[in-house]
Amino acid sequence: MPTVAPNILYTSPNDPLAAPLVAELSREYDERYGLTEGIPSSVELSRYPASRFQPIEGGTFLLLVHNGQAIAGGAFMRANDAGTVEIKRVWTHSAHRRRGLARLVMAELEAEAARRGIHSIILTTGSRQPEAVALYSALGYEPQFDLDGDWESIGYLEFRKRVESVGDADETLS
Repeated sequence: MPTVAPNILYTSPNDPLAAPLVAELSREYDERYGLTEGIPSSVELSRYPASRFQPIEGGTFLLLVHNGQAIAGGAFMRANDAGTVEIKRVWTHSAHRRRGLARLVMAELEAEAARRGIHSIILTTGSRQPEAVALYSALGYEPQFDLDGDWESIGYLEFRKRVESVGDADETLS
């Protein structure tokens, strides 16, 4: 872990500071998953417009920044109902892995969701990302698939978690 805690920067996927992190994520997707019908797997990263990850559309995008560089990041966007968000693009730069940064990103995304009154979080990860499955399971996300099943045949591995909004927490204290 960096000796000084990274700064949390709420920004946009179009922020130039995010570009190296997103480029590495694209390369990793392509290496792990290859081509699907001749199309690189990294195309998934452009599936949603950047505006979906902005507060005005119910989303958020954050980076962990250390020494002027983005070392991890993640986002969420509004799901089909107002009380649910979908976490996307959680990523730690390869030079900074195994230091708890993905946990920090997830904690901040969950906290932001709670501040907005969100009650449910969903997310998906790919079948070739066992480290992500382990992380989400450790953070209390409930798999919506058989953990012992054939992940390749499932494809996208979905998780869900209920979150307590800030207002809910305040009510339990009174």
